[in-house]
Amino acid sequence: MLHAAFFVFEPNQSYIVIQLNSNMKALYIFLGLGAIYIVFQSFIANSAVKTEKQKYRTVVKDDELEIRYYPAATMATVYSSATNYKSVASSGFGKLARFIFGGNKENESIAMTAPVRMNMSEKGAEMSFVMPTKYNESNLPKPNDESIRIHESAPQYVAVVSFGGYANDEKIKTHKEKLLQILSQRNLKVTGDYTFLGYNAPYQMIARTNEIAIPIEWKEQ
Repeated sequence: MLHAAFFVFEPNQSYIVIQLNSNMKALYIFLGLGAIYIVFQSFIANSAVKTEKQKYRTVVKDDELEIRYYPAATMATVYSSATNYKSVASSGFGKLARFIFGGNKENESIAMTAPVRMNMSEKGAEMSFVMPTKYNESNLPKPNDESIRIHESAPQYVAVVSFGGYANDEKIKTHKEKLLQILSQRNLKVTGDYTFLGYNAPYQMIARTNEIAIPIEWKEQ
């Protein structure tokens, strides 16, 4: 005589409790890391807000662009033969960072300012750090690296557009062409090459600000 055998699976309650505890622990770790990330990014964004910015005066501002007047400023500049954003950023930033972090004749630390300025063309590029306003060409410590040029920028009017996120060559080209088109439509004369302005550290992932600035001929009323 055949007997049907039925097997009833009874979950091990201890196993379920262990699994639930493990899952909750993983969730707590995830939430904890998320909270740390948010706090860190908020701290970085707040620090960026407090960083000394290059002085300028807004002349015109509307939905398409901003026109600014920049007075003369003391700058530290390095030349690069690179012609793309990533290469210029990596080659120039290190030299200038070493200079302000004590790589100068006085072994003096110089505060970082914003923006970092990059002038790029087919012939090469320049990256510049704007020096804090307390410095000028006469009292700024001389760089140990002779490839760093200390100079005073010329006063100028520029037209500016902004964009967020991380910059790259494609974004820079898109916004440069957009700004040139706007200037053409408004019959504003361009007087020089464009400049990329970057305001944030590489590890800042939120609230990033980038700008394209093009010098123009402008007469105030």
